[in-house]
Parts: sequence; structure tokens; C-alpha cells
Amino acid sequence: MLTTPEKVLFVLLAGLSAGYAYLGFKRVVDVIVRGEPGHYPRFDQLPRRLVMGFLRTLSQTTVFRARPLVSFFHGFIFYGFIFYLLVNVFDVLKGYLPPLWIVGLDWGIVGNVYRLLADLLTVLILIGVVFFLLRRFVAKDRQLVQAEGTLLHEKVRLGGVERDSLIVALFILLHVGFRLAGESFLLASEAHPDPWQPFAGALANLIGPGPGRIAGWHVGWWGALGLILAFLPYFPRSKHIHLFAAPFKLSFEPRYPDGARVPRGALEPIDFEDETAEQFGVARLEHFRQVQLLDPYACIQCNRCTNVCPANHTGKALSPAAIEINKRYELGVVAPLLAAGNESPREVMEFVLNESSLWACTTCGACMEVCPVGCEQMVDIVDIRRDQVMMKGEFPAELANAFRGMERAGNPWGIGQDKRLEWTEGLNVPTVADKPDFEVLFWVGCAGAYDPAAQQTTRAMVRILEHAGVDYAILGKGEKCTGDPARRAGNEYLYYQLASENVTVLNETLLDETLDPTKRKRVVTTCPHCFNALFNDYPQLGGDFDVVHHSQLIEMLMAEGRLPPLETRERMTFHDPCYLGRHNDVYDAPRKVLGSAGVAPVEMPRNRNNSFCCGAGGAQFWKEEEAGEMRVSENRFREAQATGASVIAAGCPFCKVMLASSDSAEGERAPEVRDIAQIVAENLERIEAKLTGGAQPS
Repeated sequence: MLTTPEKVLFVLLAGLSAGYAYLGFKRVVDVIVRGEPGHYPRFDQLPRRLVMGFLRTLSQTTVFRARPLVSFFHGFIFYGFIFYLLVNVFDVLKGYLPPLWIVGLDWGIVGNVYRLLADLLTVLILIGVVFFLLRRFVAKDRQLVQAEGTLLHEKVRLGGVERDSLIVALFILLHVGFRLAGESFLLASEAHPDPWQPFAGALANLIGPGPGRIAGWHVGWWGALGLILAFLPYFPRSKHIHLFAAPFKLSFEPRYPDGARVPRGALEPIDFEDETAEQFGVARLEHFRQVQLLDPYACIQCNRCTNVCPANHTGKALSPAAIEINKRYELGVVAPLLAAGNESPREVMEFVLNESSLWACTTCGACMEVCPVGCEQMVDIVDIRRDQVMMKGEFPAELANAFRGMERAGNPWGIGQDKRLEWTEGLNVPTVADKPDFEVLFWVGCAGAYDPAAQQTTRAMVRILEHAGVDYAILGKGEKCTGDPARRAGNEYLYYQLASENVTVLNETLLDETLDPTKRKRVVTTCPHCFNALFNDYPQLGGDFDVVHHSQLIEMLMAEGRLPPLETRERMTFHDPCYLGRHNDVYDAPRKVLGSAGVAPVEMPRNRNNSFCCGAGGAQFWKEEEAGEMRVSENRFREAQATGASVIAAGCPFCKVMLASSDSAEGERAPEVRDIAQIVAENLERIEAKLTGGAQPS
């Protein structure tokens, strides 16, 4: 037990430490509340949200989604520290209360298990910390290194991340190490062998028994708990604050009122009806939403997001991790200003990311998918683009043509609306004007109407709809671009204009008050970007529609027997479009269609929610790709080619064009890129040719 002067001193130091820590955490909260509230509910049903967030944190499922070895050692530290919350409490009591001083106190099986866990987890924590120290400072793991050309905050360039990591690691190492030493000296002083503390007991044997050993316990006790008191004021200023911030970040993910998660493809809208608004997008830190200001505090600085970023993976300067790290270090400087209600001193483009990084993003969402704590780096980028485009008029010159085309002609190509139906030449495709009582609206999309490669998919889809007897129609010249390229490029106002027009047209076309509400007219589209806009974005503007991707409809028709299964021996691999898969969790339907031949498509190493982007998203299709080691599409094509497949099945017109135009696609025996609709339509032709004895398509 502690002496009386020690007890008094500890209480005084604890009060001082708690006071400084409180001020630090209060400043963090004051900074976060300076942000904007956002469109989607984040703080409703708080008890339910907090329980879910803390359970997800405790399960560590988000951490183990990647890097299994690193996650394994991280588990040592995480679970060890969770248990150490209890250990530290009991250690404090042990210093103050005589009954707890007795080493051999019999608490039954509970006491035995407690001591065993404390002993084992102490060693596991030490192993974990040593592993991470060796990884960062000896092995210098390249996964933790930012690429050359990435904008880094001044303090980061001066070694801020490494210094902070070293401080945190040494604190853990010394805190746990002193605790182990203190327990060992205590066992040695009392000469009570304790089989439930094998590691502390082994050290006690090395120390040897003796009454003077009790001084070692005092040193260990003060070393372990004194370090906590010394570290607490630094805690809210260190990366270690993610222990507190991460559970809240996971709790505050966007959810609909019914509790369902808002899909990643649904961006936060801007209220253009608000006449008091003076800022669109993010120019300074305080323009971020509250959860975006929580992100840098929750960020583990693990670099996982950067490692999966298509732009970074192909040698571009973009680093999603650097975005959150840079925000964190700038907040460390300007937090007093923000907490006091003042404006931050400089714009985010001066320290968060540079122009090259801003426009290299494909908005694929891989960074958000892999992040263990739910940071929203992609959303940050789109919000900063909004400021650059709408407030400053600064964006890549090539996008001006796409913006102009969408504004004047209703499509990014700028081709006249009078040519939107040219793809129907030779086909008898009904429009809604011809057939107002249709059941399925085929949303063709701009690519499907104007791009020659995508037109093949559109015509194939018509063939499928007609064979299956689907009562469908198209809008024809009444259809305009959904506005997706404008929105992801930051031109939210142009998107708003296009989307508002489309919502009005669709509401007039699809909603019939005389119909049974359980029999809503369905919308089908071959473009995941159109699908995402119609399904996720348009409800923000009053457009609530029943939307399916064409792979989903084809799978339904096959299940109903209205389409035959595939009859092919071609070896196929499927490329998951980002806006179908990661953004909307549609993975199985296209695979069921391709696997209907009895052979499942061969998977690429990066598939489903870990799929690699084609490089077209985020309006990249309409501009030159930033300089790097290779094009994003080339990287993906090589991966597909390595599977040995003869066909790369696509479910997106932009993916199809990007993959087919990669350098390796021109090589000998390069796999052919075909849309699922083409594969199914060709299957219909083969079956019909077999029945009629005609020539079968190759």
C-alpha cells in the first residue's frame, strides 16, 4: 500500500492531469461542433447508435477487413488496453486499500482469471508494441509511406507522425512494462508463488525474494500510473485519441430513419433554396460537416485507404490518408481559433491536398470501404471540388466541355437531343409517348444513347427485354443526363438543374395514382452511375423510384424462366463496377447470370467490395488522367488478363470503354471486354440458331 504522502501526491497529480485532459477534450468537441450538421441523420436514436458503434469497435471486424497479420498484432494492443482499463482501476485501489494489498487474496475463480488475463495481456501488449515499433522504425514498411508529390502538412513533413507514433508507443511500452515489473517485485517481496501470473512469477524468481523488494513495487506502481497522469493531457493532442473518437465515428454513420445505412453512393446535397447561404462546398476547415471534423480525430493514420486508392496505386499524388492526417495537424494548430468561433486562417487547398490530388480521385469509394473507423475521405474531396468549381471556377479545362454539353444538350458529349434515338435504327423500340401503360422504363443513359460501344449494350438489352416479353418503353428525347458526372466533379448546381428536370419527368411518367401502389413501375438501366443517381441521389429531390440494374433484372428473368441460362464454355471474369458494387452492394446478381452456365466466373484477386476501379468515375472519363506510373484501367486490365479468362464481363458502359481501351487490350490473346447484356443476347442468338439450324454467333 502507498504511504500517506504518496496518496496525497497522487490525488493532486490526478486532479491536475484530469483538468488539463478535460480542457483538451473540450477543445476537440468545440472544434467538431463548428462544422455543418449535414443532410442525413447522424445523431438520432443515440442509444441504439452508440451501442452499435461500440460493439463494432469491440469486435474489431472493421480492422480485420485488411492486413490480417498487422490486425492480429493490433488486436493484442487493443484488447489488452480494454482490459487494462480494469487493471488500472484495481491497481489504484491496491495502492489505497489495505485488503487489496494482499497478493494471495482469494477471490475464487474470478480473481484467478483476472490475474491470469492481466498477466497474459501485459505480455501480448508488449509484443504488439514492439512489432509496430519494428514495423515503422526498423523495417520502414512502405505501406506507411506517402508517395512523392503528395501534399503534406508542414508538421508532418517535419516528422510529426513519426514523433507522435514514437511517443504513443513508448508510453504504452513503459506503462505496461512498469506494471509488469511492479507486480514481479510485489510477488518477490511477499514470496507468494502465484501460478495465475506465470510471467510476473517468472520475473519474480529472477529477482529473488526479500522484504526490500517492496520498493520495486512502489517504483513500478508510480511508473505505470504516473505515466497515465503524464500522458492524459497529451492524449487529445495525439493520434491515440482515435481510441475515443473511433467508436463515435462508427456510431454516427449516415442512416435513414428506419435504421438502414445510407448507401455510400448517396452524397450530401446542397440546399440551393437557402438564400442565406454564402458558401457552397468546402474552402476552410469550418465548412466541413461535423462528422468530417470528427474524421481526423478518429483516423488511425494506418494508410490503408491510400494503399487501396486507384490513383495512388498507379503512381498519382493522391493520398486519402494524407487528407485526414493533414486536417488533424492543422486542427492542432488552429483549434483555439475554431473553438473560439473564429475563422481558420487558410484554405484547405493550402494544406489538405493539391490540385493534382484533388482531380485524380475516381470517387470509387475504396478508401471509405477499407477505413477501419469509417472516415469519409471521398466525401471530403467532392466537397472541396464543389468549392473549386462553383465558388472559384477552377477545374480541369476538359471538364468545361462536359459541363457545357450537359447544360446545353443534356449530355456530356454535347450531341443534340435530336440524335438521342439514333441507336434505335432498325429496332422497334417503344417510347412512353407510344406506350404510356408500360411496366418497365428502360433508362438508356447518355453513354447508352451516344457512345458506339455502349450502344451495343443498349441494343442487346432491347433484345433481352423483347425475348423475355417485358412490357417496356423508353423516354427517348425526354431523357437527359442524370447529372452524375457534374455532381462527382463538384458542379452541384448543374447536377441540381438536370436532376430536378429528370425528377419532374419521371414523376409524371412513373407515378399513376390510379395504379395499385404495390405495383410500381420499375426503372432499369445498364449504367451503374445512372442507377446510383436514380436510386440514391434523386430521393433527395423528391424522386422515389423502383430502380434496378440490368444485371439484376436479367437475373430475375432467368429465375422466372423467361430467359434461358447461358450455354457457353468461355472462361469469364467479372469486373465489379464501383457504383454498382461498393456504392450499392450489388455483387451477386451479375455473378448468378454469368454462372448460370454451370461454371462460376473466375474471380480477380481484387473483387466485390475490394474491387479495383476502371478509372472512369468522378468525371475522370471526361478529362485526361493525372500523370503516374500507369493508367488505372491498364492496372485493372492486367489483373483481369492474369486470370486466364477469355472474356472480361462488364456491367457498366464506362468500365467497358476504359478496360477495352487500355494498352494491354491491344495485345495478342487479350481477353475481350463485353457487357453482361451482350453475353446474354449472344446466348439467345446461339440458342435460336441451334433451334433453326442457322449459323451461331462466334
